[in-house]
Amino acid sequence: MLAVVGLALSVSIFATWTLLLKRLDDRVDQEFSNEAEKLRRYAITAVDPKTGQPPTDVAALLNGYLAFNSPDRWETFFSIVDGQPDMISAVRRPARLDTDEALVRHMAGAVDPLHDETESTAGTVRYAVIPVKVAADPRPAHFVTAIFYDRQRDEIVDAVRVLSLSALAALALAGAAGWFVAGRVLAPVRLIGQTAEQISDSSDLTRRLDVPGDDDVAALAGTFNHMLDRLERAFAVQRHFVDDAGHELRTPITVIRGHLELMSDDPVDRAETLALVTDELDRMNRIVDDLLTLARAEQPGWLAQEEVELADLTVSVVAKARPLGERRWRVDEVAEARVRGDRQRLTQALMQLAANAVRHTKEGDVIAVGSAVRYGGKAELWVRDSGPGVAPADRERIFSRFVRGTGRTGAHDGAGLGLAIVRSIAEAHGGSVKVVEAATGGACFVMTIPLGEAP
Repeated sequence: MLAVVGLALSVSIFATWTLLLKRLDDRVDQEFSNEAEKLRRYAITAVDPKTGQPPTDVAALLNGYLAFNSPDRWETFFSIVDGQPDMISAVRRPARLDTDEALVRHMAGAVDPLHDETESTAGTVRYAVIPVKVAADPRPAHFVTAIFYDRQRDEIVDAVRVLSLSALAALALAGAAGWFVAGRVLAPVRLIGQTAEQISDSSDLTRRLDVPGDDDVAALAGTFNHMLDRLERAFAVQRHFVDDAGHELRTPITVIRGHLELMSDDPVDRAETLALVTDELDRMNRIVDDLLTLARAEQPGWLAQEEVELADLTVSVVAKARPLGERRWRVDEVAEARVRGDRQRLTQALMQLAANAVRHTKEGDVIAVGSAVRYGGKAELWVRDSGPGVAPADRERIFSRFVRGTGRTGAHDGAGLGLAIVRSIAEAHGGSVKVVEAATGGACFVMTIPLGEAP
């Protein structure tokens, strides 16, 4: 980057140098033209102070003009009369040109105006020779205006040198500032690389970047932290799945292996063993399906969101749940509202709660499903029953994985994943689920979800 800036500055300085030299050449040419025009106007208006008439002596005319017109800095005037230097301007000059006999002869031989240059002890000199004639004086005369070109160019050289030094200093300062700022700016980027390398080496996904501010680098660090959050959740889901599958599938696999090893050739024994193995395999299949559901629930895009009519959802769940058991099925209340969510997943959650209620009630007990919109823009979906209820100490624990409740028979039923799936569905919709004591006794499972779009 500094090389590009340095190249740009070099091109700019070179362009400035070229432009200033071009302007100097134009100014020198313009100065020669101006001196010729001033001499012409002076010759027209000049008068002899003694006679009051136009001068009849060419030397007097030129001397009068030299006395009238003073040269600028790094400029000199002198006159040549009859081939010899006559008079030179009184302003101090870097070098004498009228003492160079060869140069004076060359100038005196000019018949027309002449522009040329020569070398002197003060460097290159550009000059203009203007022939002058007076009718009453036959002697040839010339007016010479000379500009010490190198001295004027030295001023430009000094200016460009100062500009170059300033540009070099600015480039060095910009390089130092850029190095410092780049180091500060790229430090979080290096930290991201180091963190990524440490994570790849140690598989530690708990590390996070702390980059204050609201610039692009801070936004990049925030994006990296969000990515780490997603990776940590993904790895956690994977670990949970492996741990849960290993924990829960080990028992049916042991049972199946044990019965297969003890199976005899007796057809009756073989049939009993086959039935037992098939039942265990079906249970393993249900466990795997539930574990996959829980794993997918924690991944983005799990919900297929749409507008869900709460009233239609409530009534349809009751209709679908009736074959689960001979119970007195009821609809407590229906909400005339819509929520943004996944209809199939919400139905799955309510059906799971209904199946859970069937397991903990007996024939003739009441199971009711309802929905309502509560204050604060939240919808509630619930399933209540008239069973024995849930002890306060167990109301939070039963939503964990592989925690089984006790049914009417006193035996543990299921794999203990149903309520965990219900909680996952509720949380995927940005809500929650809880169990409270129903007003008429028994348990009431309440799922609360916001009316807006699920996260």
